[in-house]
Amino acid sequence: MSRGLHRNVWATSATSFLTDVSSEMIQHVLPLFLANVLGVRTWAVGVMEGVGEATASILKLYSGRASDRLGTRKWPAVGGYGLSSLAKPLYFLAGTWMGVAMVRWMDRVGKGIRSAPRDALLADSVPAARRGLAFGIHRAADTGGAVVGLLAAIAVVGTGQGDAILLAPGTFRTLVAASVIPAFLAVVVLAAGARDVPPEDRTPDTAPHIGDGTLGRPFFAFVAVSALFQLGNSSDAFLVLLAQARGVPVVTILGMVLAFNIVYTAVSAPAGWLADRFPRKWLIMAGWWVYAAVYGGFAVTESVPGVASLFMGYGAYYGLVAGSAKALIADLVPADLRGTAFGTYHAVIGLVSLPASILAGVLWQGVGPWAGWGAPAPFIFGAATAAVASLLLAFVVPDAGERSPAGGP
Repeated sequence: MSRGLHRNVWATSATSFLTDVSSEMIQHVLPLFLANVLGVRTWAVGVMEGVGEATASILKLYSGRASDRLGTRKWPAVGGYGLSSLAKPLYFLAGTWMGVAMVRWMDRVGKGIRSAPRDALLADSVPAARRGLAFGIHRAADTGGAVVGLLAAIAVVGTGQGDAILLAPGTFRTLVAASVIPAFLAVVVLAAGARDVPPEDRTPDTAPHIGDGTLGRPFFAFVAVSALFQLGNSSDAFLVLLAQARGVPVVTILGMVLAFNIVYTAVSAPAGWLADRFPRKWLIMAGWWVYAAVYGGFAVTESVPGVASLFMGYGAYYGLVAGSAKALIADLVPADLRGTAFGTYHAVIGLVSLPASILAGVLWQGVGPWAGWGAPAPFIFGAATAAVASLLLAFVVPDAGERSPAGGP
């Protein structure tokens, strides 16, 4: 199924694997460090995550355009991964929530620089008929790294503090130290293993109705519907805080996130393969309905087994959508504008993440008509926006390009 794929598929996948090994050691304990050690409230967590993602999103737009104009995808991606790797050791010095926010912001800047050029490099390297598979493999490698990183985090937390409900500061700093090596290895792998695809060798766009050299209405329709969905898709930090509010110990929370990533990994490549045989938007719609069901479940479930099963359902949503959405974007736009398209998409989604995360924190605290709802409020809102976005997707976004039933070129 994966035979004959371009070397860039494997280089970007290996880089994402190592980066997620590093990131997942820290990411899901970071909100616990803020809440348990620094005493930060949920609204501040929302602001930190939202501002970081918004900054990254603006940079994704410019880095994507720059990769189109300069004709290079590889080196902006290498630079972005390098900046994120340099940020990680600085968590040792962060003793206030503002300090943590600055380090997190630097990490998100690196992501903003790398994401659009990397996705465009991947799209340039494979024919349209195998694009879903390529992005699916990349997402599977990314989440496979998350599995390894979470196993390492569980080992560190379990050894350091057992079944304690609250995170200890020493545990957090041990995880930071362990995350540095795979972060820098990821940069080396991409720099040595990937190569730019010359413009004349890039795989052509597959949407014959878009031939005027612009991104086109179908692309912007997909971006608009995705933005609506994203408004209810707040930072995953709130899932971690919800699990802790249900009385789940830190090590068990990490186990739930591990299960999420195992499901995500298992679903990603098969979902990408299906997206090469059926309209890609069908996979996205299915994923959004799964998301609506999962978020509705988070709003009402209080048992630990219930929370654990919902984390696995959340992994299925990601596996269905992540690769399919990127493959659809590559279908909808001309080949020489892929960097701009991915940058625009990431920019809009990330900018919406700012109000989404702030809104989630405010809803959790209980404001206005949501007073008294508490933790379930942002999840009810997220389920509703996902359902509406899925219905709109069916009517306003075409599935561009014809694909071979065999998945060949």
